[in-house]
Amino acid sequence: MTAELAERATERAVDAHVQIATADGGWTTVCGVAQLVPGRGVAALVDGEQVAVFLDRDGTVYAVGNLDPFSGAHVISRGLVGSRKGVPVVMSPMYKEAFDLRTGLCLDGDDQAVALPVHEVRVRETVAAEVV
Repeated sequence: MTAELAERATERAVDAHVQIATADGGWTTVCGVAQLVPGRGVAALVDGEQVAVFLDRDGTVYAVGNLDPFSGAHVISRGLVGSRKGVPVVMSPMYKEAFDLRTGLCLDGDDQAVALPVHEVRVRETVAAEVV
């Protein structure tokens, strides 16, 4: 029983959240990291703009604009995540253009001048509860 109590005393409930920079220089929490599925995206609303958030298979979180510049549809969060020559990309589900998740640049053909906006993102761990 004593060992159990000592073990519980060191338990900590740690939760990690994804935060995106706001226009006023602050940060807004959009979701928990545990809610993200590696290789798939989610859409969030930050400062009235749709943002597509992705967790890469190596654990890196990216945030880019959710608006596909070619179709005009808010669908980038539904795109497939992968890599092209070592560059992490999301493929638009509409016309299949590849966008670099680090820079937002379109990597396909003559479309290199087109880019998604890239949002600054960070992961913050918080202690939700601590047993003492």
